[in-house]
Amino acid sequence: MTAASEPARGAGAPAGSRTHRMDGQAKTSAAATFALVFGVAGLFSALTAILAWLGLVLGIIGIILGIVGLKMARRPGVTGRGVSIGGLVLSIVAVLIGLGLAAGITTFVNNENAVDRLQTQVDKLRDKLD
Repeated sequence: MTAASEPARGAGAPAGSRTHRMDGQAKTSAAATFALVFGVAGLFSALTAILAWLGLVLGIIGIILGIVGLKMARRPGVTGRGVSIGGLVLSIVAVLIGLGLAAGITTFVNNENAVDRLQTQVDKLRDKLD
């Protein structure tokens, strides 16, 4: 056979189809990837202390996605177990830090002596600036 009589490689496949991709290639779970993203975002938010509540919410979403990602990674042809575990760990740390800061801030605000001491410090600083 000559090359002219053979069909062109990819002939018959519609333009833009994914026939060039190997079918045996494993795909990373989207839930695992999002778990890692939410875990990192939650941890950074929780560490700012001002956005601790946001870190808590993002951490909870990351935990849910991490568990879903672990379950999806068991399927054949799907990877992302390590990414899921990383996202799960970061999300758990974000939730713990967020809860700790929320509890600390709540305790501080509910303690009248602590609030009075803080107000005294602020007043002294204002007097120094004037």
